[in-house]
Amino acid sequence: MLSTGLTGRTDTNGGRVLLLFLLFIVALYQFYSGGFSAFATVCLLPLLVVCLYLAFKFRMMTFWILFVVNYFLHFAYRTFSIPIPMSLPNELMMVLLLMIAIIDTKDLHGERFLNVMGLAIGIWCAFCTLELLNDTCEIGIDFVRWFSAARLMAFQLMYIFLVFSIYISRPKILHQYLRVWGALTIFAAFWVWKQKTFGFTEGERIFLESGAIKAHLVGGIMRYFSVYSDAANYGCSMGATCVAFYIFGLTTKVWRDRLFYIAVGLVATWGMFQSGTRTAIFCMIAGFVAYVFLSKSVKIAVPVTIFFALFVCMLAFTKIGHGNDQIRRMRSAFDPNDMSRNVRDSNKEAISKYMKEAPWGIGMGIGADDVPPNNKYYVMAKVPPDSEYVNIWIRTGKIGLITFLSCIGLILVGGCVIVLFKLKNPALRGIGAGMCCAFAGFQVGAYGNQVLMQFPNGVIFFGGMAIVYILPYLEAEFQELEDKKLALQEERRQQREEERKKSRVKKWLLWK
Repeated sequence: MLSTGLTGRTDTNGGRVLLLFLLFIVALYQFYSGGFSAFATVCLLPLLVVCLYLAFKFRMMTFWILFVVNYFLHFAYRTFSIPIPMSLPNELMMVLLLMIAIIDTKDLHGERFLNVMGLAIGIWCAFCTLELLNDTCEIGIDFVRWFSAARLMAFQLMYIFLVFSIYISRPKILHQYLRVWGALTIFAAFWVWKQKTFGFTEGERIFLESGAIKAHLVGGIMRYFSVYSDAANYGCSMGATCVAFYIFGLTTKVWRDRLFYIAVGLVATWGMFQSGTRTAIFCMIAGFVAYVFLSKSVKIAVPVTIFFALFVCMLAFTKIGHGNDQIRRMRSAFDPNDMSRNVRDSNKEAISKYMKEAPWGIGMGIGADDVPPNNKYYVMAKVPPDSEYVNIWIRTGKIGLITFLSCIGLILVGGCVIVLFKLKNPALRGIGAGMCCAFAGFQVGAYGNQVLMQFPNGVIFFGGMAIVYILPYLEAEFQELEDKKLALQEERRQQREEERKKSRVKKWLLWK
């Protein structure tokens, strides 16, 4: 009787588990195919509770998931039909990480928020909040439309600054961050190699056939985009990334780290050329020019200057490598008669005529569907901005553009001051310099292309600058960690030397 009772209860529980599992599968399917239906939302609530528990328990894992997810958002949305806005996973995880830090106040590190970068981003967020009242187009104030633009142009920058200031809390985590960033860069370059060698995936082919082929097949040359949104985004990101990793490699004394950083820099340089993005060249050049001023070393500044002067001269005044399609396209960046450059200059002149009467811009979130065709700003609402700065100019006007550039300048100058005057450890100063130079170089990309707020660049480059501002808090512990690594490196060198001596003695005895 006892056995029967237990068996019956087990069967009943097993049936309930199976029913719950089937409901969960149906909910996942409904979510995948139709988004947030009421049924799917209710059935997925237990999963949400489990995810929240795991996020609180393994908070650093949540941070790494954020970084990796941010990197592959465009790839995921091209490959799968995901029925939620692209920015939502990113923003939800950042907000979750901030909530965790607020609840567990010992990890908050509130003193690290009070710096120039926090002030600059706060000013920009305040200005974008004020833009809610902008009704230049006389179509009324729409909170939803404004917020959809403001959270991407401003509020996400504040989330990034706060999250990185909190969670990059130890030198060991900083080293892990650089390795993860390097590994993702290598994968992005590998994916370009895969695209060149084996072709595009089904999702990538659909992306190209839907109109992107016009921008990615230029003069018979395919511009590869890897896991990024487009070739310009990928190329500019790789151009700035290679600058950062070359500087990391030049300044570290740990040989294993140096080899890894230099390898990542070389891979990123190769990937940059595969994008066919001419602005990427100037991102890299601007980054290294910035390093000449931040290096505080004539031994580094002179060879870097000579090398890149020769590199620019090779592209601008010679035909070396002209047989390579990507180098030939990069070389056209130095052609003053380039048609693409002339078209962009003409567009900016036309835009400036309209924007003279709109010092606050046409409004954030305003699109062609929002402005009547008879409205004088209809043209501005539908014109595709060819750079991030032009987009900010159109949306927020001359006042907004000046405010944004001033904030970017404050962030960069403040970071450079930290590198030049507050950091003593050469390797840590190299990390700070690499972040600042990559950020400076990427601003050139933002001048030529609409890439600054694109995924994954916001997290990478604004997050990198947030790291610069917390480096003084990490320096003492960083020095201890570096001393241990150098001691271990010296111990291994001595062991290898001893083994070589023993090997020579053994060979001499055998010869005797």
